[in-house]
Amino acid sequence: MFSEELWLENDKKCAVVRKPKQGRKRQELLAVALGVKVGVKGSFLWPPLKLFACPQISSLVRRAALSHNDNHFNYEKTHNFKVHTFRGPHWCEYCANFMWGLIAQGVRCSDCGLNVHKQCSKHVPNDCQPDLKRIKKVYCCDLTTLVKAHNMQRPMVVDICIREIEARGLKSEGLYRVSGFTEHIEDVKMAFDRDGEKADISANIYPDINIITGALKLYFRDLPIPVITYDTYSKFIEAAKISSADERLEAVHEVLVLLPPAHYETLRYLMTHLKKVTLNEKDNFMNAENLGIVFGPTLMRPPEDSTLTTLHDMRYQKLIVQILIENEDVLF
Repeated sequence: MFSEELWLENDKKCAVVRKPKQGRKRQELLAVALGVKVGVKGSFLWPPLKLFACPQISSLVRRAALSHNDNHFNYEKTHNFKVHTFRGPHWCEYCANFMWGLIAQGVRCSDCGLNVHKQCSKHVPNDCQPDLKRIKKVYCCDLTTLVKAHNMQRPMVVDICIREIEARGLKSEGLYRVSGFTEHIEDVKMAFDRDGEKADISANIYPDINIITGALKLYFRDLPIPVITYDTYSKFIEAAKISSADERLEAVHEVLVLLPPAHYETLRYLMTHLKKVTLNEKDNFMNAENLGIVFGPTLMRPPEDSTLTTLHDMRYQKLIVQILIENEDVLF
């Protein structure tokens, strides 16, 4: 874009002041975004570039930092792009070209804030790193989005609720079958949405363990994409219809590996917990079949919203969860 002679000529005319390390880093990242050469020799270009495009640098810096964070769980996630009208000049963060137009110049990911051309959005890799500032709630939030935003293996709701249940409720009669008061369950939901990991669900606040089990089941029911995803639903149902127990178990295992990593890890953790529940069957009267009846429709929903399909598949949903619990040590 600029000749070497121009760099040298400007170097002679201008006294270049070396910038602090942090400022230099931001300058270099912005230069990459804009596709221009901005170094020590090109420092004269920094003020106008900063004026027009600096608002975009925060997204680049954050994404670069997350990509080098060894503690960040590497769950693949697609971007949630929506058409956006930008105020002022903007450059595509994929191809580094200018985004022309007065309105609807491109698309923005509502989860991480990535700005790209509409045509470029088809080529962007599934590397969305959700920003906590954009995640407004815990319930009703996509599972993978939530765990990536909080940098956790599983949703914190699942971890916190299961820890509380295992600490004081494994021997509670009718665990997961008996319902808690709806208004109290809604209180727990609001506490998680408001306070996240700091939500207090201890016995001092909610002495009835059925409130906590109800809040956990509600979290799974509210997921926009169920733990057992729509894409794998029919495959699980077909596996459940296999008459041979050994072949059925093998088929279930083959479908399990098709789940997105965050969904797989959440399901694994839940099944390990439910297996512990069955080990206390003498006290809580909840075996794998009973838990399958409770969790089948909670973890699995048919892609099409059909009451007839749901009723027809209920026995297979129950069987799948029962198989997952009974064979937790083999399947996971």
